[in-house]
Amino acid sequence: MKRLLCLLFLCGACWARNGDDLLPVRALHMWAPKPADTPLLVRFIREAFPKEGINTLVLEFDYHYQFRSHPEVTDPDALSKEDVKQIVSACRDARVHLIPLLGLLGHQSRGNVTFGLLRSHPEFDETPGKFPANEGIYCRSYCPLHPQIHALVFDLIDELMEVAEADAFHAGLDEVFLLGEEECPRCRGKLTAQLFADEVWRLRNHLAERGRKLWIWGDRLIDGTTSGVDKWEGSVNQTWPAVDRVPRDIVICDWHYEKAEPTAAYFAVHGLAVVTCPWKTPGVGRAEVKLVRAMRAPANSELAGRMLGILQTSWQDPSDLIHMYFGEMPATGRSGENLHSFREVFDEIRNGK
Repeated sequence: MKRLLCLLFLCGACWARNGDDLLPVRALHMWAPKPADTPLLVRFIREAFPKEGINTLVLEFDYHYQFRSHPEVTDPDALSKEDVKQIVSACRDARVHLIPLLGLLGHQSRGNVTFGLLRSHPEFDETPGKFPANEGIYCRSYCPLHPQIHALVFDLIDELMEVAEADAFHAGLDEVFLLGEEECPRCRGKLTAQLFADEVWRLRNHLAERGRKLWIWGDRLIDGTTSGVDKWEGSVNQTWPAVDRVPRDIVICDWHYEKAEPTAAYFAVHGLAVVTCPWKTPGVGRAEVKLVRAMRAPANSELAGRMLGILQTSWQDPSDLIHMYFGEMPATGRSGENLHSFREVFDEIRNGK
């Protein structure tokens, strides 16, 4: 394996950049803004995206949208339909592919705050009655086998897809630590890999019936132990065998924030399209762009065609990143680090050799 990676790097280093070398997917992930900051995001899309070469925006709404189908799940200070339509218009004008994200299965809480779905429908909880105030867990999950869960989830997906005028949907599915739990009368005793794969298939099939594509984060499909990437960027609760069970027409968002890991090739060999996702560690984003190019360069057309590009993530208030980008506030703290990585990544995509 090490000899193969060395060969990939050497071949990539010899690959002269030309007009065809721009990565197909040059994406930015952001949290949805507060309603008052919608014009700021619109300005960012119109002015910065064409300059930086960004062609895809993964906008994480979660429950920060005023859902009409299930208003009970909506968080305070959520975006209206009119707010989202402003973002859609800006993306259209900037020729940016807008992909809405609603985190599903896991990530139904953060800290002591339970998010809209389980806050309003605790009957869907994978661990009902356990972990008061979410103490002792990272985040809650919903039960994927509850007989009523998908009617609601599909309503939310369809509503977001309609308002965003989107043809692809990002379902999250990362860091799912609570799955197949003893407290769940439906899931206990079942293989976590099968539970995970079945949920991916349900979401994929719902979207495919409407001509839409599914994107997910990739960490649950990597063996966190043998790969050495740990329980966050990989799985140690045995969901990873699902990599051979999920549909082949989804897109994997392969996130690694501290080191440039060569796992895009792993997903490509498994027949899955993949984008590599950096965050804020200095130099890592640039290294990941170089690594994707190095892996694509000597690969056959099938494998190279599955390694689609880069999704730069952003895990903080989007207004801070935008104000820093335009020089309207000092580039400090985590947002400043994220901005530094953002600039490195898209400079490398445009100008790297």
